[in-house]
Amino acid sequence: MTAELIAEWHDELARLTGSLGNLFNRPEPRVVFAQFIEGLLAELPKKNGWTLSERAGHATADRVQWLLNGSVWDADQLRDEVRDYVVEHLGDADASLVIDDTQAQKKGTKSVGVAFQHCGLTGDVRNCQTMVMLTYATAAGHAFIDRRLYLPEEWTSDRERCRAAGIPDETAFATKPGLAIAMLDRALAAQVPFTWVLADSGYGRDPQLRAWCHTRAVPYVLGVPVDLPLDGPPGKPRHPAVKRADNLLHYTRVRDQWERRSCGHGAKGERLYGWTAFAVEVKDERPARDFSHWMVLRRSLHPNRRDKDGQLHREIAYFPVHAPARTTVAEIISRAGGRWQIEEDNEINKQLVGLAQYQVRKWTPWHRHVTACMLATAFLAVQRAAVPEPEPEPESDVGQEPDPGKARTTAESEATG
Repeated sequence: MTAELIAEWHDELARLTGSLGNLFNRPEPRVVFAQFIEGLLAELPKKNGWTLSERAGHATADRVQWLLNGSVWDADQLRDEVRDYVVEHLGDADASLVIDDTQAQKKGTKSVGVAFQHCGLTGDVRNCQTMVMLTYATAAGHAFIDRRLYLPEEWTSDRERCRAAGIPDETAFATKPGLAIAMLDRALAAQVPFTWVLADSGYGRDPQLRAWCHTRAVPYVLGVPVDLPLDGPPGKPRHPAVKRADNLLHYTRVRDQWERRSCGHGAKGERLYGWTAFAVEVKDERPARDFSHWMVLRRSLHPNRRDKDGQLHREIAYFPVHAPARTTVAEIISRAGGRWQIEEDNEINKQLVGLAQYQVRKWTPWHRHVTACMLATAFLAVQRAAVPEPEPEPESDVGQEPDPGKARTTAESEATG
């Protein structure tokens, strides 16, 4: 990283924030907004109103707090600007839209949407807020393009509490997959170029999300629980041995055709697993025209999970796939590993720009802070995409799992049936 490149980034950031001046009807919030975004990208131990104000040279935090709490501007308009900026610089018709949620741990009961609920950060139930996020992911880079705050039913059923937190009266309860569908609808309406939808089992288990993709002929790779109902492999409808996803393990033992492949490059190198694929029929669900359903199984290379008897087993994950019939296994595996991109976006937003460090409690300030963080990390993603990365090391075949089905290039040829 050269001094010239850093200076160029500074000038580019100034141009970006300057181009968003139409968000504001007065010059002062335009200036504070630009300082706010610069502060989110600065090396500060915390990214809250006081630290950002001090960096900007303000005597108090009043101007930053007013930007988030009192000034007149539309966070949804900024969200659309972020989306358009990401698509302009990273847009690709082969992109994936990746869905996931993340949490911010909070104290008390006043912060909008806060409740005792499952916290992915800790794996248990905590007092936290949950935000459902949508990442736009391409080979060039990835960044958030949308966000929705999840409101538990204890909030939406108490309209006085909602009004006290500034939640619009028309805001009703929606599940997390329902919020994800709303964001997918918005991406379609904005003509965001993409091909695939990716999500983990918290979203893949939702039949309405899968139906959204079937109706619109959108390919997906989704995580699902082991008990996803199946009608069996094609040609064997309602096969008595295959009524749910984990029944396919019987066929993996019979044919033993696991292939050792990488689903992408991670922080510790290639992310290698054993993979196998089956053509299947999902109970009560029809794929789009000229599309097919498969179930892809991913197995850890080494035993890493103990059962109730203390025996070690390899962890197995299940991914239903909805895609054109000639889609290759290699592409499906690559997409199945694509969720790491939104995990990285969650981490970058929290560690670098203070996504969860806000000191606001109400609906509008929350959306303003989170969307500003999205802008900051979108800027980083765009600048990073302009810097070429070194070529990855070729994958070694040493220690490869048995591959009796080599040269099979499509999921259809992998099918049991």
